[in-house]
Formats: sequence, structure tokens, C-alpha cells
Amino acid sequence: GYLKVFASLIFSSGIIAWWLVLTTETRRVAQEESNRQTGLLMREIELHKQTDAELQLARQHAEQANQAKSRYITGISHELRTPLNSILGYAQLLDQDESIPDNRKHAIHVVRRSGEHLLSLIEGTLDIARIESGKLTFDNKPLDFPEFINQIVSMFELQARNKGLQFKFEAEGDLPKVVKTDQKRLTQILVNILGNSLKFTRVGYIKLKVRYARELAHIEITDTGPGIPKEEADKIFEPFLRGSAANQVNVGGTGLGLTISKLLTELMGGELLFNSEVGKGTTFKINLFLPQSDEPSELETAEDTSRIGYKGKRRKIMVVDNEEVDRELIVNILEPLGFQMAQAVTGKGCLDVYQSFKPDIILMDLAMPVMDGWEASYIIKKIHQSEVIIGIVSANAYDKNLENAAGISADDFIVKPFHVEELLDWIGAKLDLEWIRNDILVKTDIQKIVENATVHLLPSKVQYPPAVIIEALLSCVEIGYIKGIHQKLDEIEGEHQYQAFVNQMRALSNQFAIEKMKIFLKEFAL
Repeated sequence: GYLKVFASLIFSSGIIAWWLVLTTETRRVAQEESNRQTGLLMREIELHKQTDAELQLARQHAEQANQAKSRYITGISHELRTPLNSILGYAQLLDQDESIPDNRKHAIHVVRRSGEHLLSLIEGTLDIARIESGKLTFDNKPLDFPEFINQIVSMFELQARNKGLQFKFEAEGDLPKVVKTDQKRLTQILVNILGNSLKFTRVGYIKLKVRYARELAHIEITDTGPGIPKEEADKIFEPFLRGSAANQVNVGGTGLGLTISKLLTELMGGELLFNSEVGKGTTFKINLFLPQSDEPSELETAEDTSRIGYKGKRRKIMVVDNEEVDRELIVNILEPLGFQMAQAVTGKGCLDVYQSFKPDIILMDLAMPVMDGWEASYIIKKIHQSEVIIGIVSANAYDKNLENAAGISADDFIVKPFHVEELLDWIGAKLDLEWIRNDILVKTDIQKIVENATVHLLPSKVQYPPAVIIEALLSCVEIGYIKGIHQKLDEIEGEHQYQAFVNQMRALSNQFAIEKMKIFLKEFAL
């Protein structure tokens, strides 16, 4: 019995001992595995931290690179726009000068077209930068949709005809009278795609088809050009990339047109699709949300007549720009129209002069030494509490839609290079001017115009040259000797107190308004 009890105790003790050993070993192994897993987890956490840090660093580098790119684009845009402003500005003035021979006119047209092409490249690059940085804005206004489409059709019908192509237009159903959209951006989209079709199509036709239903405009542009190969289909919307067809038909271009059209269409809530067959042509389909509007359209139509003055009291305009050539350009545009001009080189110079000169408008550049345009504008509007109208005329296109402490709106920001008509339209709207155009001199009684307008163009305080000088000028006027008139005016211009008289006479002679000059010189000056 004792042996059995002893054996049972030994057996039980062995089992307990084995269980204890097994439990201890299991716990040890489990602890080691737990420690190993914890180590792996901690290592993974550390690696994630390193990865996050690297991603954050990469993001910072990307943002810095993007900012550097934006600064570079903005800087190079300013440097290109500044000389381009003078080139295009004077080209516009020379283009309106009827005394220039036709062979010289052609050269002026070439200069103007080349400048506008360079400007389109700058604008395209800036638009892409604005889109990438989220700073592109839209100015949605009522638009006479049928008239807008007719203008686009008229523009490309002539170009297609000159190239020996047909231009077909089809409006499916009725188009709404007025829609609300950004006319400039819609024009960019259509002109870029139609321009591409025109460039690449050698024979056949280009067709524009427009359909409108449920607030959506469906626009199709079809051509019989070389088509787009399948291997290039995914790349045609990439910037600065031109397909193989560009080499085949030997056409120029920047490679930005389709990129901008695609981005603008998507930002306007639409889509741009295409299908193409090599050797047969391409069709682009644009679907855009264009809501109808009951407001009157603000579609601007081109003026067929140039301005030679304005009615009412003489207005004062001050030009502030550190570039002498840009100041002279604006003075040469405005002074012949009867404006009294003053100039300043810096913002500080403007502050020193404007209170004594008391201008109606200040045309302010931004990038200037000593004091820039924003600071000068802030001091004038907010500290001096002046009511003077300030318009920004600057090559810093990137600043147009930015908030500023001076409270100047984007509508009062004119980007260099500017169109002469755009500048005059803005001045006329701000001062509520009634312009006198050269067509009035033809269609209206000359004597009536002299009585009603000339006194306003040349105020009573204006000093006239001596009678002997005016008689010499009148002798050239009576025989219509334009070159002699200009020579006499150059001689008179040497006397500063006769500047206003010279400016108006020169404006009239540039418009060949000989009869008006004759009547004025006979009845008013003498």
C-alpha cells in the first residue's frame, strides 16, 4: 500500500513538475514572441515616422519648387511684358496712322501680329500657373450667345476662305438669347480648338455645330485634317507637347492651346472629349453649363472709329511708372485727346506731386524702386483719404485678382501690354466721358462740331501761337499739305505754352480732318 501511495506521489509530482516546466517554458517563449512582435511593431512605427518625415520633406520641396516656378513665371512674365507693352502700344498707334504708306503698314502688321503671338504664349503659361495654384478666377456676365457665336464664325470663315477651306456652321435648334458665362474664357476654348483645326487642315472643311438644351451647350468642332494617332491620344492635352502632325504640315504653335482648353472646360464644370481617325480628321466635343439669363448682355463690339477728343472740361491724368518708355507711350496716347498729363517715376514721387496737380485719374505701375504702387495707392486712398481714381497699369499680371490693402478691384487693373481701346474705355467709363470720334466729322455738319466741341477740346485759357505762325500753318492746311502741317506743328511744339494747341491740331491732322482745322484756325484762332 505504501509503495502504491509513494508511486502515486512520485507520478503526481512528476506531472506537476513537468506542468510547471512546460508552463514556464511556454510563458518564456510567449514573452519572447511578444517582445519580438513588439520590437517589430516599434520598428514599423519608427519606419512610418521616417516615411512621414520624408513625405513631409518631399511635400515641402515640391511646394518650394512650385513656388519657385510660380515666382519664375511671374518674374519672366513681368520682364517680357514691359518691353512688349511699348512694342504693341506703338504698333497700335502706327496702325491707325493713315499717313503711313501701305508697304510700311505691312511691316507694322507683322510687328503687331508677332507681338500678339508672344503675348498669347505669356498668357497661356500664366493661365496654366494660375490653374495649378488655384488662383484662376472667372468673371461670369450676361452674354449675347447668338451674337457671340456669329462673331466666332465670322472670324474663322475669313481665315478658312483665305486658306482655301470651307467653313460650315450649323445651329441645331434655337439658341438662347442671353447666357451667363465668362466670355474671355469661352473665347479661349473655342479659338484654341478652332485655331488648331484651321492650322492642321490642308484640304476639305472645318465645321462648327452648336446645340443647346437644358442649360447645357453642346459644341462640336470637326475638321478633315490629318487626325491624331492612337499612341498620341493620351498626350495631346499635355503642355508644350506637339504631335507628329505638327511636323507633317509644318505649322507653328506653343503646344498650350489644347492644354488650356481642357483645363478651362473642366474648371467651368464641363468636359472636353475628342475622337479622331488618322487621315480622315478629328472631332472635338465640348459640353458646358451655360445658364440662361434675363439680364441685358454686356457683349462688347469692336469700335469702327477712333477717338479724337472728348466733350466737357479738360481732365487731368497722372502716369506713375519707373519705365520712361511706358510713361511716354501713355502720354502719347492721351495727350493728343485733350488730357492734361503729369508724370512720376516712383510711388514717392507720385505722393509729392499728386496733391498739387490734383489729377482726376492716377495710372499706377506696381514694381517701382523706393516705393511700389501698392504702398503709394494705400497711402493715397486710406491714409490721405483721397477720392482720386487709381487704375493699376502693370506687367505683374499675377497680382490682378489678389486682395490688396488699397481696396483696388480687379476691374481697375489693366495688364501690360494693354490695348489702347481697353485703356480708353476704362478712362471713359470712370470719368463718364462723351467721346468725339472721327466718324462724327464725316457724318455731322463741321461748323456745328466746331461750335459744340472745339471749345471743350481747347479751353479758353489755352495760349495760341502768334498770328504769323498760325497763318503759315493755315497756308499748309488750305492746300492739304500734311507733311508741311506736321513740320509746322513740330516747330510750334518747341514752345511749351502752345503744347495743348499742337496736340489737338496734330490729332486732327492724323485723322485728315482738314476742313475742321481750317474752320477752327479761321474763326477761332485768328
